Amino acid sequence: MATLDYVDVPSYATRIVSEPPAEKKNPQPPPKIVTSLPPQDDSVSSPANPMTPTGRSTFGNLPAMLLASTLQLPAGAAPGNPRNSTQLLSTRDPLSVPIMTVNFRRFIAKIGPMFWLQDRIEEILMWRKGWKVTAMWMAVYAFLCYFPRLLLLVPHAIILAVLIVGHPSRRPDASSDPTVLLPPPKANAREGSTEWLANIQGVQNLMGAVSDGHDTVFPLVPHLTYSTPYTQHIFILTIITFIIALPLLPLVPLRPLFLAVGLLPFVLTHPFSQRTLPAVIDALPIRRLYTWVARITDDDRLKDYHWRSQLREVELFENERWNTATDAQSGSWSKTFLKTGERVAWTRGRDGWSGVTSDGSGDVSSNLTFALEPGWAFVETEDWRADIEGQWSAVGADKDGWVYTNDAWLDPHSAPLDDWKTAGGLTRRRRWTRRIYLHRSP
Repeated sequence: MATLDYVDVPSYATRIVSEPPAEKKNPQPPPKIVTSLPPQDDSVSSPANPMTPTGRSTFGNLPAMLLASTLQLPAGAAPGNPRNSTQLLSTRDPLSVPIMTVNFRRFIAKIGPMFWLQDRIEEILMWRKGWKVTAMWMAVYAFLCYFPRLLLLVPHAIILAVLIVGHPSRRPDASSDPTVLLPPPKANAREGSTEWLANIQGVQNLMGAVSDGHDTVFPLVPHLTYSTPYTQHIFILTIITFIIALPLLPLVPLRPLFLAVGLLPFVLTHPFSQRTLPAVIDALPIRRLYTWVARITDDDRLKDYHWRSQLREVELFENERWNTATDAQSGSWSKTFLKTGERVAWTRGRDGWSGVTSDGSGDVSSNLTFALEPGWAFVETEDWRADIEGQWSAVGADKDGWVYTNDAWLDPHSAPLDDWKTAGGLTRRRRWTRRIYLHRSP
């Protein structure tokens, strides 16, 4: 301690001891923020394998990091715009393998009631519960069509139906004491249980049904995206029908219309309709209508010089033979199975031989080597079309235009016979047509 020699300090004074200098404090590190996965139920997650971020290593997060770095997804809206402050459901969470795994397991455990409702609707619609149950629901729908304001009471009816079905008096094991409450239902299906596996099966079949529906509808999409020449016709037809239907809307009776539209699926799914409709549809001239529409479309594409020239139609026959692999039902059709010395894969004449001269100049190897007489040319706006009507055959043809014959190309039928498949001698042929015009050189 330093002394003060130049100051007279009284004997009764007490010297104040100064505090030692404060130590220099080191700056604290920034707080570490740890994020966790979305919460999951105990019944879904396994205690043996807890999904906590603290137990994961760097290699455990490697798939998520690779996925996030590879897929550059669009970012959300700018936070300054109040209209877009709420994120869309599809972009609420980032793409992550752990989140996807957890959500998938939660979805499988909770989707059971949706598949139960789907099965009940299919049973009613397909008459699986008997005609009385389906007829009752048809009567309910007709009643709602006659009194549409009753739709406002549908939520009340649903709640009452759930309460009545789950009433304790309908359970034989329930207690008669009104103070005893029933246990709540299970929120999730236990992983690995029969119900959980049934949910996975339902998801599997639902994905297949959605894919099949997409494949069925997608061929019509190019007609609406200006990818085919039919888009302009559809656009014009839609405008014309819209203008025609607009003044007729007040004359349309909505109640009978919705009644007929709602009851039509029940009529189509009835077992009697399922047995008779295929025969009725086959009897309809659908193939003739298709051929007629195709010819109108081809005529619309013809150029002016085509109309001023002479038009004719040439025909070509496609021949194939059935080859039995292991049994009569597992064979296949091909032109390579034709025998040596019989008709070739493509012929001009219906009998397989006419139209070929002695020097073989009339023979063809495909529809691309079809030679024409001098001065004639194919119509450029058309292509070869299969004759799906089969009017050249007295017995008709199948839906693709094939006429089936025996091993000797005799006894034609519109469908193959099982006896011919068993014997290994089964053939078929199909007619192709295309128009030609007399080309006048300038």
